[in-house]
Amino acid sequence: MPSGAPHPGAPMAGLGHGPPSLGARLRAFLPGLGLIRSGKGVGVTRIAVLGGGVMGEALIVGIQRRVHPAPVIAVAEKRPDRRADLIARLGVQAQDAPEAVRDADVIVLVVKPQDIRSLLDTIAGHVAEGALVISIAAGIPTALIETALPGTHVVRAMPNTPARIESGMTGISAGARCDREHLERARHLLTAVGAVAEVPESAQDAITSVSGSGPAYLFYLAEAMITGAVEGGIDPEQAREVVAQTLLGASRLLQVSHEPPQELRANVTSPAGTTAAAIAAFDERGVRQALIDGITAARMRSQELSAG
Repeated sequence: MPSGAPHPGAPMAGLGHGPPSLGARLRAFLPGLGLIRSGKGVGVTRIAVLGGGVMGEALIVGIQRRVHPAPVIAVAEKRPDRRADLIARLGVQAQDAPEAVRDADVIVLVVKPQDIRSLLDTIAGHVAEGALVISIAAGIPTALIETALPGTHVVRAMPNTPARIESGMTGISAGARCDREHLERARHLLTAVGAVAEVPESAQDAITSVSGSGPAYLFYLAEAMITGAVEGGIDPEQAREVVAQTLLGASRLLQVSHEPPQELRANVTSPAGTTAAAIAAFDERGVRQALIDGITAARMRSQELSAG
């Protein structure tokens, strides 16, 4: 057990009395991370979001909350029930794709990679000269979009699902025709939902495999940890709370500490102790290499999508 840890029998704050609200957790956790930043200096009056799914909604909400003055947002969403829901809750305009992109300063492509070509065919000829196009379609190169939408500035971006709570991580890359001004505009908009890292487009497949898919890896780990906790006699709801806070605190420590993860792990791992036994079991089953292999598989799949 790490020094300074509470006694095993000591009660844990928030457990047994109902978990704190998500808003309360965010207020307690996010201020120290610096992930929520104001989208100032954007200079955008109209944004078209093509695709109103989970990520599309996250971007709309973040921009509405963080970008001032607030731009007009038009969303193109195929599903009538989803479209009606977005109108009712977020107050956005709902239009078909060609109408949504007309006169838009910024167009955000939030569709599945397999749908991107048909979408580009649909909006070609309706996009304003000089518009900024931000694509978050995994594996789709900027060159493909530049060819379909001549005269635009294209930025390839890969956010992740924690953007839903303004804690996302987005990797961005400028296309061949994207100048610094438009890249910075994309950065400002995307910081509305979290942190942004600029990378060369050649590294986008790696970004996709690490931060884009990364939350799923953590949730996969959480599933196993919760199962282990329940098998050890902890109530399922309490197990979820224990695991969530453990992962949250460890992530926070990793972010603010100057120590590499190997040292942080060593600080918890006493010789012949409980953590050492767990790590030995992981190593015996090749967990570390399996994680690396999984990230490699995700990167290769992104490359396959890029190749069409």
